Amino acid sequence: METSTILYIALALFAALGFAFFQYLYFPNRRSRKDYIFFALRSLSVFLVLLLLINPKIKSVDYEIVKPGLILLSDNSQSISYQGQDKELRRLSEFIAENDEIQKNFQVNRLNFGEVLGLNDSHDFSADQTDIYSALSETEGVISKKNSAVILLTDGNQSIGRDFRYYKNKPEMDVFPVIIGDTTTYRDLSIGQVNVNRYAFLKNKFPVEVFLDYSGKGELDAEVNIRSGNVVIYNQKVSFSEDSRSQIIRTDILANSLGVKTYQVEIDPASDEKNLVNNTQKFAVEVIDERTSVLILSDITHPDLGALQKAIESNQQRTVDIKHINGEKIQIADYQLIILYQLNRKFNKILAEILKKNSNYLIISGTKTDWNYLNNLDLGYSRSYANQPQEIFPVYNATFSSFQFADIGFNDFPPLIDKFGSVEFEDNKYNVLLTQELQGVKTGEPLLAVSQNTPKSGFLLGENIWRWRAKSYLDNNSFQEFDDFIGKLVQNLASATSRQRLSVDAENFYYANQNVIISAQYFDENYQFDAGANLKLVIENKESEEAIESDLVLKNNFYQFDGGDLEPGEYAYNIIVEGENLSKSGSFEVIQYNSEQQFVSSNLSGMQYFAENNGINLHYPDKIQELVNVLLTNDKFKPIQKSRQKTLPLIDWYYLLFILIIVLAVEWFYRKYLGLI
Repeated sequence: METSTILYIALALFAALGFAFFQYLYFPNRRSRKDYIFFALRSLSVFLVLLLLINPKIKSVDYEIVKPGLILLSDNSQSISYQGQDKELRRLSEFIAENDEIQKNFQVNRLNFGEVLGLNDSHDFSADQTDIYSALSETEGVISKKNSAVILLTDGNQSIGRDFRYYKNKPEMDVFPVIIGDTTTYRDLSIGQVNVNRYAFLKNKFPVEVFLDYSGKGELDAEVNIRSGNVVIYNQKVSFSEDSRSQIIRTDILANSLGVKTYQVEIDPASDEKNLVNNTQKFAVEVIDERTSVLILSDITHPDLGALQKAIESNQQRTVDIKHINGEKIQIADYQLIILYQLNRKFNKILAEILKKNSNYLIISGTKTDWNYLNNLDLGYSRSYANQPQEIFPVYNATFSSFQFADIGFNDFPPLIDKFGSVEFEDNKYNVLLTQELQGVKTGEPLLAVSQNTPKSGFLLGENIWRWRAKSYLDNNSFQEFDDFIGKLVQNLASATSRQRLSVDAENFYYANQNVIISAQYFDENYQFDAGANLKLVIENKESEEAIESDLVLKNNFYQFDGGDLEPGEYAYNIIVEGENLSKSGSFEVIQYNSEQQFVSSNLSGMQYFAENNGINLHYPDKIQELVNVLLTNDKFKPIQKSRQKTLPLIDWYYLLFILIIVLAVEWFYRKYLGLI
């Protein structure tokens, strides 16, 4: 409290005493007992009033000890228990957390992780995926104290997510990695990947590509078999060494019967190999007896032609011919779909034949398109054009319902080029897949659309679709997503049958750690998507005959069933529409696979690289006390005493006002009692 405030309080006290003395005790001959009482009450009330007017500020100081945070981040994945290290991890976690000095100097919290971060301290080692990088990143968000320490207890085996070796810890969070498990490197043969097409044609051969990996020391010979049931249909011997740790096997397999066929690749294990799970891998191929021939007809040369051919022929059931409009005679009947690229009057004869024979077609326009000719054809759409180009960006239409296709990143695709002008079309004739965006404005005008009835037709208003395929590859390191989109478009346009009211989309096989998702679409008699239908699904395990019944849940413009991760085996399913005589049946297989069981030892090299990348030391379970000593002796993690000063104005102290009211009330009642009022 300041000196001037103390002086004001002293003056207030003298003033209160002087005022009361002059009022009640100044005349000696009038002094009595009641005068002394009135003197005391009046002195106190006047002093309290003056004290409130002065309003001194009362300061207080509180002290607290702030402990740094210590987070025990434990690996809760199946690879820990699979290696028999679950008890060891629990022991280390409890040893650190229950250490008296640690509890005295740190605020300890325990977290665990698998695929996601778990905010609890229990360990059941049931996580079937491990994402160490994500666990460290999310722990940063959990930390509320500066200069916190994180002890990472893991075997270093990561199955998903970004590579944790390149994680850089923030200055406010120090990570102390502790490697769990056997760090010995064993010889191991594994099947890394099997590449195969989803479809094959009856009586044709389909290619199979198998990637084999070897880890360990010395040379090793092995034998690879591909089985169909119990029959070996392919066999090859391979050799590995420390200089040749990978091999690729390529072969062709004959598809000699229809349906979904399951095959198994096997590689003989080494004599001292511990992990045998990754020595086998299954794959499935759907054998079909259907081919689609597509004709691309153009008057010019353009990269789009090759891009479309590559995308369409990525599915082995389709072939593409590219022909020039002035070339050889064209047999329209030989093709299920004709793509007319950049129409002009030279197409008049062939287009007339297409329309007369009710052939399926797709028209792609561009800067060389004769829109005056195209508008006069009365195909259900037209463009008011000017002879200058414009860039058109695609916008995904989530309400499209003619067939199912995913958004493959259309909103990030480069623009197509066409002549400038607005588009008019008959919305009762076409369903729009993609709409237009011009100079940042979503116009709602169609960019890509298909007809609702047969014969099928469609239009794409813009050239340079080859850039879409290139952008898709840059984003996904694969053409597959774009090619699948083009494949579904071609499948819809090339269909010679009437539109089905109930369609089902399901994979031929799923891995055991993959959610089994089945999608369906249902249309009313006018072929309008019906969002109010009730679709029932029954899935039966062919071996155990156990059945699952469920409703399909409406999701955007389709119905979906998410069965989670079913037990490995073969399943049959049947979808029915309640109240309608419509149903669809099919089958799939759930293939046994557990990525956590692919690891037979700890990832010592990965943990060492992580430690070096962050400038820290890697710790081992047998020297865990050294880690505890590092934490206790590091000045960065010393508890800090903090003081907090509080300043409270006296006028905010309502008890003082309450005392003043009591004093005045006592004086008033005493006067009343003496009859002075």
